[in-house]
Amino acid sequence: MKALIRTIRDLHRRRGREEKGLALAEGVRLVEEALAAGIAIKGAVVSPALQATTRGRALEAALGARHVALDPVDDAALAELADTEHPQGVVAVIETPNWSLDTFRPAAGGVVLVLDGVQDPGNVGTMARTAFALGAAGLIALKGTADLANSKVLRGSMGALFRLPFFMTDDAEFLAWCEATGTILVLSDPSGTDVGQYRRARGTGMALVVGNEGAGIRKELEAVASTRLAIPLSEHAESLNVAIAAGILLYEVLRDR
Repeated sequence: MKALIRTIRDLHRRRGREEKGLALAEGVRLVEEALAAGIAIKGAVVSPALQATTRGRALEAALGARHVALDPVDDAALAELADTEHPQGVVAVIETPNWSLDTFRPAAGGVVLVLDGVQDPGNVGTMARTAFALGAAGLIALKGTADLANSKVLRGSMGALFRLPFFMTDDAEFLAWCEATGTILVLSDPSGTDVGQYRRARGTGMALVVGNEGAGIRKELEAVASTRLAIPLSEHAESLNVAIAAGILLYEVLRDR
């Protein structure tokens, strides 16, 4: 299946993922999560390493039961196709979930996590995983944020992006959506209100924005925000990792739906 191998190589590039609407899932756990979430799997390359464990054999059988085309290769060939050091004998081509921001309407009081220029794929994946686990309504990626279909992001999300609605959009569409849905724009800001003291009106939707790891949130969004929230830190502590900060902020604001 040379076509499948060519596709996998192409999907390591963002342009390839965007053109095809496809992404890569590497490793037993992530492919299991894709199957469990009902994500369409277009094909997979598998190597003898997959047969080395009971769980791997079960996954191969599950893929076969779903009539997923499997292309056997040796371990060395699979390692060349994978993005990880230990791909566990499987790299799958999956369809990227396709949600529309135009029709996305969270339940009353829902919180959407918004990433403004968050570049590190590991941080982005961790925040997606945290947002899903804490009950956020969705995830929005703005200008400069790592591609949500990047294989590192998907691995970091531990399958959360197979279930959590996510959108990659620009400022204009995002702000228009906030206005149309009555969603308030809230920024993470070290000089803002202590998040532990903040209470919003019950039922009010929120777009919680966290910014670039170094530069923070862009001035274009600062100019239209209604509220700024801060996490109080110990005296000599400069800052938190953006993924950690997002988790704390989400936990606090989701208590007041």
